Amino acid sequence: MDSARTITFRWVHGMPGDISRYLARFRFARPMPMWQPAINAYRSDGCLRVCVDLAGVGRSEIELVVEPRRLTIRGTRDVPEPVEEKRRGSIQMLIMEIDYGPFERTIDLSDEIEVKAAHADQENGLLWIHLPLKS
Repeated sequence: MDSARTITFRWVHGMPGDISRYLARFRFARPMPMWQPAINAYRSDGCLRVCVDLAGVGRSEIELVVEPRRLTIRGTRDVPEPVEEKRRGSIQMLIMEIDYGPFERTIDLSDEIEVKAAHADQENGLLWIHLPLKS
């Protein structure tokens, strides 16, 4: 019996183009600290729903691990930058408050989840995770 389910949109570790992880492995750069996305959690009859604020994170950058009493959300978000100005080389950072880089959030659940029935939808920068309760 499978007690955990991974919903993988794309593996985020070791992605081509993510040179910071390779440099960190050789101690040329420090690994980026993880940040935690904000969540709202709701309970209705027979279901837990978790809403995760992941604006700017593509579906392919998210990994979900659903276990009977735990949910883990992992991924990465690129630095939001104005593309056109960056191409011209005329960009200067004034304020940076939006978290970027690798993220992870683990939620311990008080109720047991029907792991195989769990699913997720992404809409308007929000990831909605549907976790049916085990009866």
